[in-house]
Amino acid sequence: MNDPRAFLRSLFDAAVSRALPAENIAAHLPSPPRGRTLVLGAGKAGGAMAAAVDALWPADAPLSGLVVTRYGHVPPAYAARRGRIEVVEAAHPVPDAAGLAATRRIVELTRGLTADDLVICLISGGGSALLSLPAEGLTLQDKQSVNKALLRSGAAIDEMNCVRKHLSAVKGGRLAAMCAPARVLTLTISDVPGDDPAIIASGPTVGDATTCADALAILRRYGIDIPPAARAGLESGAFETPAPGDPCFDGHELRMIATPRQSLEAAARLARSRGVAARILADDMEGESREVGKVHAALARAVARHGEPFTSPCVILSGGETTVTVRHKGGRGGRATEFLLGCALALQAERGIYVLAADTDGIDGMEDNAGAIVTPDTLARAAALGLKPADFLDRNDAYSFFAALDDLVSPGPTFTNVNDFRALLVL
Repeated sequence: MNDPRAFLRSLFDAAVSRALPAENIAAHLPSPPRGRTLVLGAGKAGGAMAAAVDALWPADAPLSGLVVTRYGHVPPAYAARRGRIEVVEAAHPVPDAAGLAATRRIVELTRGLTADDLVICLISGGGSALLSLPAEGLTLQDKQSVNKALLRSGAAIDEMNCVRKHLSAVKGGRLAAMCAPARVLTLTISDVPGDDPAIIASGPTVGDATTCADALAILRRYGIDIPPAARAGLESGAFETPAPGDPCFDGHELRMIATPRQSLEAAARLARSRGVAARILADDMEGESREVGKVHAALARAVARHGEPFTSPCVILSGGETTVTVRHKGGRGGRATEFLLGCALALQAERGIYVLAADTDGIDGMEDNAGAIVTPDTLARAAALGLKPADFLDRNDAYSFFAALDDLVSPGPTFTNVNDFRALLVL
């Protein structure tokens, strides 16, 4: 293969393209209702989803609404003109005042709806931080402190979102309850292992099977302290969420328009069309990023050395959402680069193995890259620059390591989000 880097990047681009709202949303839109249609939503793909609905909805049918997305995640073409659906920007992964203000406006828009009206909720990953209206008695600062602690803890996404739901005024099905008596259609893009809509953006429009007791157990497990008002609400059960089967969800519908598996399959099809066998491990991998990197490295080395469990040349694909337990606050990086640094160390410069890992939203953690690439000479090039990869890994500074090697993958915001994408090419 002439250019393994370009090949891997093309697989990433194919995975992202498969998840773009403009390519997927048309088949899921209903006919206009007798009343009005209100579009509400939140997530990193929110701007692109709003733009797609606005373009496809009949010009003569009433349409209005408000969607909140991450800063810099409104498609430029939609930002350049005033569409029927307003899109505002706010902070992610830690909520800010802009997200709080937008969520309050969303709540106000649900007032006065009738049974003749339709609410289309556009939900994608990142919506949990962007829909940031705290439960009664809590402040934005309370939410920010808990969110930061969860992000540092190494908790899995379902655990983090269990806590977030119970400290929110709108998540965990509460937004759907506010829309009564209107019919609610949720269109969602999955960014979570297992594609559970109750976890995506903390499930603002679906029933929540978790409880306040579950949230308290998670906080104890990770040693996270919370403000007294938050603890009181959880211990008393005042912050309980509507459960699946609650009458407030009667007549509501949810449609999944893009998933991690679909994106991995798109990448696999492209690889096979170019004569490279493709194997999808799983789309729901979890675990500590650096450890998952080691496991992937061991598999790739087994293929390279022994032709087992796959024969080369091949590309091994996986998705899901790993976690990073932050041990040193001064480091830079996200799940993808931490995975890659752990992988590079475990590969031990094995010949013929190239690895790309990137977040499909275009942003790895809070940095300006989606991920990076590991090549057989990564460790040799690092040594020539006096870089010690184990030291960078110890201080959670994988971004700086790959930046020094000029190996970052930086496409900018992609306007969708089906979470981690990993591809290991074994030649």
